[in-house]
Amino acid sequence: MKDQIIETVIRLFAGADERDWDKIKNAFAENVELDYSSMTGNPASIVPAEGIITAWRGFLPGFDKTNHQLADFYVMQNGSVALVHYYGKADHFIGDDLWIVEGTYDTELTETDGKWIITKHKLNLIKQDGNTDLPVQAAARVSERG
Repeated sequence: MKDQIIETVIRLFAGADERDWDKIKNAFAENVELDYSSMTGNPASIVPAEGIITAWRGFLPGFDKTNHQLADFYVMQNGSVALVHYYGKADHFIGDDLWIVEGTYDTELTETDGKWIITKHKLNLIKQDGNTDLPVQAAARVSERG
């Protein structure tokens, strides 16, 4: 059971690196409580999965590539609800420039019809490194392509 839970989390980040929007959508519940406040300053909010995908589509393809590395999974399961705490490092590349985001995540999943889906996703930022202007450049590259 814990393997299925961790697989869902890994699938989310693999989908982001692969720009596989269906893979991401299949990992998420219809609505997700998204909390990147430790990085953005914006409060947590409940966002439709489609809205998250739309936002990521306007940003991630602007990087030449991204690489998410996850480790140290700790799963607490109570019936059909699971909380996963883990470390994550994301490398975002444009040419020779690199933007790195490091932190831990707290991701909550619910089991529905034998499938685990993400209902809450929180980043606990440890640090950003490298060229922190790359996210703006990535978004501009996506909008230039139309």
